[in-house]
Order: sequence, then C-alpha cells, then structure tokens
Amino acid sequence: MSINGQAYIVGAYEHPLRKAPDRSLAQLHAEVALGALADAGLSKDDVDGYFCGGDVPGTGPFSMVDYLNLKVRHVDSTNIGGASYILHLSHAAQAIAAGKCDVALVTLAGRPRSEGQAKGGVKRTFDNPAQPDYAWETPFGMTILNVYAMCAMRHMHEFGTTPEQLAWVKVAASHHAQHNPNAMLRDVVSVEDVLASKLVADPLHLLDCCIISDGGGAVVVTRPEIARSLKRPLVRLRGTGEAIKGTSGGDIDLTYSAGRFSGAAAFAEAAIKPADIKYASLYDSFTITVIVQIEDLGFCEKGKGGTFVADGNLISGVGRLPFNTDGGGLCNNHPFNRGGMTKIIEAVRQLRGEAHPAVQVRNCDLALVHGTGGMLGTRHGSATAILERE
Repeated sequence: MSINGQAYIVGAYEHPLRKAPDRSLAQLHAEVALGALADAGLSKDDVDGYFCGGDVPGTGPFSMVDYLNLKVRHVDSTNIGGASYILHLSHAAQAIAAGKCDVALVTLAGRPRSEGQAKGGVKRTFDNPAQPDYAWETPFGMTILNVYAMCAMRHMHEFGTTPEQLAWVKVAASHHAQHNPNAMLRDVVSVEDVLASKLVADPLHLLDCCIISDGGGAVVVTRPEIARSLKRPLVRLRGTGEAIKGTSGGDIDLTYSAGRFSGAAAFAEAAIKPADIKYASLYDSFTITVIVQIEDLGFCEKGKGGTFVADGNLISGVGRLPFNTDGGGLCNNHPFNRGGMTKIIEAVRQLRGEAHPAVQVRNCDLALVHGTGGMLGTRHGSATAILERE
C-alpha cells in the first residue's frame, strides 16, 4: 500500500523547555499532545489513534492513553529508538488509509537532563543477558561514543574524511541555533572552536556530539478530508521508507547505514529524486551521523560527504542543502536522547513557512526527514519520510 497522499500532518508542537525538573514524564507527554492538537485546531476527543515509542511511562501506550483519557481504536508502539517517530508517520498513514483511525497522535517526551543521565562515554549495558549480542559486546565496555568514533575513524580511513569536515556540521547547526530562542546552545562556533573542544573519543570532539535535554514534541496526522477542513497549511506525506541494519554475522561495513535502504524506498514512493529536496531534517546524534546519512540518502556519492558539508553547504541561505534549521540535536533539543520527533517538527515549520525568517528556506515545497535509532556501528533502524507542501 502506497501512503503517497493518504495522510497529512496538521499539527506540530515542540516543548519550549530544555530542563523540566518540575514536570513528570507523563506531564511532558500531555503538554506536547495538547500543544499539537491546539496547533491543528482539534481536541483530544478527535483522536482515535495513538502512536508512541519506548519513551512513554508504563507499558506501551496503555498508561498514556489512560492518562490523556483518549478513546482510541488503534495504537502502535513500534520502537526503533530515535527514528521511531518518523516511522510512526508511515504507520499512521497506513492505518488511516486502511480505515483503522482518522486522527493519529504521535508523542515523544523525556527528562534525561533533570534525571542526571550521563553522556555517551558511559559503558552501555543491557539489562537482559538473553539478548543475543549481550555476551559479545557488553563485557568489552562498549559506549555510544566509542562506537560512533569507530564509524568516523573508518570513514576517514576509507575516504579521507577530515576532522575539519566533521566540524562543519556543527558549525552549520550553530548558525541556525542562534536564531532559536529555545535552543540549548545558541553560540555560533567555528571549525577551530570544534577542533579545540575536548577530544572525547578519537576523532570525535565534545562539540561533535549532541546535547542532552528534557522536553519533547508531538504531531497530529489525519486523513485528507479532515486536513482540508482545518485552517492550517497542508503538509502531506508523499513517501516513506524503513529499514534495519545489523552486524551481518561480522561481515559489517561501518561506512553506511540503513538509510541507504529506507531513503531509496521513500524516494521511490514519492517519485522524486534527492535533487528535488529543498530542506533536510537529518538525525545528528554526532557529526559523523549526518555525513553518513547525506551519502546514504543520495545527496552525494559515497565517500564525498565530508566534501559536501564543508564551507557552509548545510547553512540556510548559503549552502545548497539547508539542514536542521532549528539547531538540531547538536544545538537545540534532544529529548530522551531521541531526535526523530523534533526533525519532523522543523520540517513542518519549513514547509508551512513558519521557520525563523533568518533560516526559512525560500520556496520550500519538499522536505526530507530522516532518523537513525540504535547505534550506527552495531545494529540500528532507519526511517525516512518525504513531506510536501500542497
């Protein structure tokens, strides 16, 4: 079933707080849900489908459906980490096309900053020894940082990518974040600033890494008839794709992600090509994540991502592929350490013409949203969505 034109995003809301010690996790979910519904001109009583990832309190969607007092006939708690919410766009569109629901609510919230969650240098442990990868990875002290650093080092070895090129991703994000009053890091940085920051896992510096923040976001997806009855700009889903990449029994290439497959599926369904995209929301857990995704999504040849991002090519009004114009996970917001939801929200702002004037992309009619959940160097899921202003 193609989702092209089957569903529209009618509401989007990003929580303004980056630290919320006085909010519970359920409260944050409720606040972003009500914000997105208000943006759409709908109420909770209109919602008949609820979608969530692994960040909700309780067991799957049960607790939040009850907490929000929703009357739903369809739920989906598919969890592929930070890419879950982009995946939910596709799943919501499929459910709407199949008549399972009419108004789908997707929420994300987290409070890792208030809870004192450690950064990516801490050993990544798993609670379940029955997990098939447990015995082969956990005893060796794997961390998020060293896995992404390993990917960056391999990319440098294979293609000659440089630390300076990695730094340009952060530079572009900072140029955008300066215009976002809610961004956690608003100072513009230079390539030299990034390289002068603390080396945390060779070749990654501190400023190559995403922030940790509280907050959240939500979107509302509806069938076309409902979307056209609301007084909101029309943003339709044109194509989506999803994929998972693992270690292939040890035969693994660290230089590409599952985005190679999810992106190809999304472009095929949308019947467009990468050159048609005016704006890209790209998962930016680390600077290397962005470079790999740009290649895998077809914006440049494999191995040319470093050259592509250099010299401001990702900066709105300067480069040919404006990205993450809210500052992204590198500067703005990364609630629950999952960046997929905020990527959708900024793409919606761009397509509606509601981004900050300093970063608004001219004639923005096609946007791509892409996420990677899990760890790039081991097993992860990717989700891609192409959105169009109608």
